[in-house]
Amino acid sequence: MGQKKDLTGSEKSKIVRYLAEGCSTLKIAKLLKRDHRTIKRFIQNSQQGRKKRVEKPRRKITARELRKVKRTAAKMPLATSFAIFQSCNITGVPKSTRCAILRDMAKVRKAEKRPPLNKTHMLKRQDWAKKYLKTDFSKVLWTDEMRVSLDGPDGWARGWIGKGQRAPVRLRRQQGGGGVLVWAAIIKDELVGPFRVEDGVKLNSQSYCQFLEDTFFKQWYRKKSASFKKNMIFMQDNAPSHASKYSTAWLARKGLKEEKLMTWPPCSPDLNPIENLWSIMKCEIYKEGKQYTSLNSVWEAVVAAARNVDGEQIKTLTESMDGRLLSVLAKKGGYIGH
Repeated sequence: MGQKKDLTGSEKSKIVRYLAEGCSTLKIAKLLKRDHRTIKRFIQNSQQGRKKRVEKPRRKITARELRKVKRTAAKMPLATSFAIFQSCNITGVPKSTRCAILRDMAKVRKAEKRPPLNKTHMLKRQDWAKKYLKTDFSKVLWTDEMRVSLDGPDGWARGWIGKGQRAPVRLRRQQGGGGVLVWAAIIKDELVGPFRVEDGVKLNSQSYCQFLEDTFFKQWYRKKSASFKKNMIFMQDNAPSHASKYSTAWLARKGLKEEKLMTWPPCSPDLNPIENLWSIMKCEIYKEGKQYTSLNSVWEAVVAAARNVDGEQIKTLTESMDGRLLSVLAKKGGYIGH
């Protein structure tokens, strides 16, 4: 005789409904054309519920082993709990216990991102700090580009999800779904821009200079007084399109040369205050895990975020430069983490 089929979901629902109506198991079996014993077994199993989990005795960790775990965790900050305990030759400890032990002595944090600095970079950073230590930074125009993607940073898509609720779905597309390249600058308490680089344009020396001509020079710089232009110092990083001979010569023809064009040390985004402005704007653009479906919509979000930036916030960033230079000198050219 072949094995009988299990009760289907529909049959189980009918059994519950018939029981609620006061039908006996025998009557239910006749209605469903099922064996009486199958119906009784289903009802008995349902009434018993889930079996309680038997707690296994947990392995006790000695004080000596705890000290060993703490030392190993300090040496291997990005290792898993299993790898840390395995390195300590501590076996037989379940994951929940390992994590509970580590939570008492540490906290899960993301690794900090920083540029790779060698000795030459650090010496150049120190020389830069000494050169500009007496500079009036309220007259420096700090510039930079930022790419804004449609999907946004993955690490920000976290939140409090209620019990029994499903986490919201996030789009995940190649290259973040595409994005727009934005150029902006800050000086004293003023935000210049943002200006959008035309979609599909790769910034080389020629296109970069043309972009500055069409946006920065025509829309902002030419409106300034002669005394302002005489005292302003133009800052840009060492991207190939910025530091090329073509771009340098072009800026020189615009009057931005020698002392009016700030030299910039290599691998030093931490020294540029506009990097902090990008962080402020991205928090606004991607708040509550927001994503975008078109390049125009993400550009509108950039413009809205720029409008919300307060002049005092910008002033705080530009006035932080004296402290940054002192920090670079104190750390002998090391990363300052602003």
